[in-house]
Amino acid sequence: MKIIKTFYASQPSAIFIDFYNFIMSGEIFIHLGITLKEASLGLLFGTIAGISCGVLLGRIKWLADLFEPIISALYGIPKLALAPIFILWFGLGIESKVFLSAILVFYLVFFSTFEGIRSIDSNIVAAIKLMGANRFQIFMKVTLPSCIPWIITGVRGGIGASLLGAIVGEYMGASAGLGWMVQYATTTYQVDRVMSCILTLLLIGLLFNKGLKYCEARLLRWRPNNC
Repeated sequence: MKIIKTFYASQPSAIFIDFYNFIMSGEIFIHLGITLKEASLGLLFGTIAGISCGVLLGRIKWLADLFEPIISALYGIPKLALAPIFILWFGLGIESKVFLSAILVFYLVFFSTFEGIRSIDSNIVAAIKLMGANRFQIFMKVTLPSCIPWIITGVRGGIGASLLGAIVGEYMGASAGLGWMVQYATTTYQVDRVMSCILTLLLIGLLFNKGLKYCEARLLRWRPNNC
């Protein structure tokens, strides 16, 4: 007696055969390229905006008192539920997917960077000031190195968020991409193809995280546990 019906979840052999055919036909690269472009741009823009706002609000107290509650309140709004509005604003092209991905990434990177700035030991800052360091030197030698682990934590979460934003955006309206393929395969009961797309996203996530770990090791060479 089968515990799980193959109609709903397929079986490993069928999934790998479909995945192989998906690759050999070249179709996977068309959809993967579109989704990766959307997710990568969303990750890039969301990370830049998150770091910039996190550093700015973390260093200027009155700005933090003014905008941090607003950003926290907006964070509670389900961004995925706003996907149809983003498509209405930006259309069915790549812009709506990139915007949705960037919004999801922004909050993760912003809160990590903001907390990283606020967690810096004030005694270290005071000591380097006594040594004659100016604001730029303090930022480059103390603030930024101390925040890198926090920023990387936010970016690590942002990788999955960027892919999620791209996929959901393609669900809402697209003519290509892995999200569109999953939706199309689901409506036509091609469970093997759905699982192949999920497997592709899994591999992409692993590669992204592997690359991030490499960057983390390079950026944090000064730490004893990375020597």
